[in-house]
Amino acid sequence: MTVEELIKKSEEQLAKQFALADEISEYNQEKVLKAFSKHSIALRHFNPTTGYGYGDEGRFVLGEVFAEALGGETGIVSPALLSGTHALTVALFGVLRTGDTVLSVSGMPYDTIRGVIFGEGNGSLKDFGISFDCTPLTDEGKFDKESIKNEMVRLGDSLKMIYIQRSRGYELRDAFTVQEIGEICDFVRSLGFEGCIFVDNCYGEFVEKREPCDVGADVAVGSLIKNPGGGLAPTGGYIVGKEKYIDLIGRRLTAPSIGNEVGSYAYGYRLFYQGLFLAPHTVNQAIKGSLVIGKCMENLGYENFPKLDKTPADITRAIRFDTVEQLCSFIQSVQEASPVDSFVTLEPWDMPGYDSKVIMAAGCFVEGASIELSADAPVKPPYTAYFQGGLTYEHCKYALKKILSKLM
Repeated sequence: MTVEELIKKSEEQLAKQFALADEISEYNQEKVLKAFSKHSIALRHFNPTTGYGYGDEGRFVLGEVFAEALGGETGIVSPALLSGTHALTVALFGVLRTGDTVLSVSGMPYDTIRGVIFGEGNGSLKDFGISFDCTPLTDEGKFDKESIKNEMVRLGDSLKMIYIQRSRGYELRDAFTVQEIGEICDFVRSLGFEGCIFVDNCYGEFVEKREPCDVGADVAVGSLIKNPGGGLAPTGGYIVGKEKYIDLIGRRLTAPSIGNEVGSYAYGYRLFYQGLFLAPHTVNQAIKGSLVIGKCMENLGYENFPKLDKTPADITRAIRFDTVEQLCSFIQSVQEASPVDSFVTLEPWDMPGYDSKVIMAAGCFVEGASIELSADAPVKPPYTAYFQGGLTYEHCKYALKKILSKLM
């Protein structure tokens, strides 16, 4: 079988999943357009501002549109939020106080946030007297309700936040669906929890028809160089949710006495608005790319996650390899298929925030943008590549041809 024949066969096998992805994309496009219409978006909202940014209508309304599209009461969208990790950090420090305890019910959080939580002498939550506990997942990678209940009882009144990481990070589990997040929100509320339910929503926006704040989350956080920036946002992050929490978080982003009243951006906001407009379609392209790459790899005998009988819950795909050489070859193939820096030969390196060497393909127009076609892997057993993004399905197929040509 040739590479082209394998891809065509895999596409045919995915007809139902592709149709569902198209249905979700159409639904979310309507949702975003209704948010734009409700807030009467006009050209003036794209205008740049300088200095303090008092009365910056573009900044303020951008937060409201994001909140509307992502199920929150209000929101913050800012180029001053430098990454998903930074947005999470600002949000955590905005809500939490000394003596508070956080319980992660989705296992150990992703590598880059661990220094924020457990670091010593670096200004971490731990340094400020904020405790962070985790409950393990079940063997199937699902929420362990019994463990959650027991830990909540043990922590008592000190428990102020339930933390959920939607995506898998570098774990071999499926991303949590919005339905699963909603069920765990209902579960902890049924146990009497009245604090903040906080969701790291990175990689999950617009993959489903609903978002975490639609099903009980109080705060959801993500990066604009992932899904909701649509491939156009040049930087930034978002934080949406309940107004009482967003107000506190705004006072940590700027200053306690100022909050969300200030903030300017001299380059204007058009790319942020336009990126959000494109996001449902862009995510659809990435989902289809993930599905066809997963199906081709499965047809060649490579184990990968999530399974291919349904639309994924985020844009990432984990693919298992037998050796370091296979792993690195896969990542290098993605780089070779990139529009930027395709000539670069990738090598593993000690990337800040990770506990092992990492090899990362990211030949992107926006540096590090994982809504663009990208892949990365910790270079350690089990040898697993994490693949995500793709602004166009055609680009995903082009990269797939390069990958398969090496493997076959």
